[in-house]
Amino acid sequence: MGGEPSPGARSEAADTGDGLVLDLQLCFDLLKASRAFSGVYRNLLGDAGLTYPQYLTMMTLWEHREMQVKQLGEVLRLDSGTLSPLLKRLEAAGLVTRERNAADERSVTVRPTADGNALRDQVRQVPARIMAATGLSPAQAADLRNTLRTLTESLDAAAHTHDTPD
Repeated sequence: MGGEPSPGARSEAADTGDGLVLDLQLCFDLLKASRAFSGVYRNLLGDAGLTYPQYLTMMTLWEHREMQVKQLGEVLRLDSGTLSPLLKRLEAAGLVTRERNAADERSVTVRPTADGNALRDQVRQVPARIMAATGLSPAQAADLRNTLRTLTESLDAAAHTHDTPD
């Protein structure tokens, strides 16, 4: 039947040698994994009222207690156009405060509020539940994290070079 391929079905198209086959793209597998993670996080974070990016932001703030917005964006790899509205929503929910530096109006410090810190207890089991959902052993997860970090470093280096492969 000539319908849509089922999710995850491998393409029957032959690799023509130029690599332009979707199922051969590492980036596509990473995208699918990222979206699958997002779905699991959406289910786990729903009761806490957090989105996945908000959860990552709160985890970073719980770890560092306070950060400059610019530093937070660098850690999370979010631009200001994405991070600012996210922080505004967290602030409106009473989970963080943002404070401008009196000496440098461009610098804004963000920190969790008491309610934001209390939320930590509500989501404390999320990492263990995510690990269980992956089906990976702790050693496999560590190996994958290391591989992904190496991949990210390599891609960052490639993005900062002016030479592109032919």
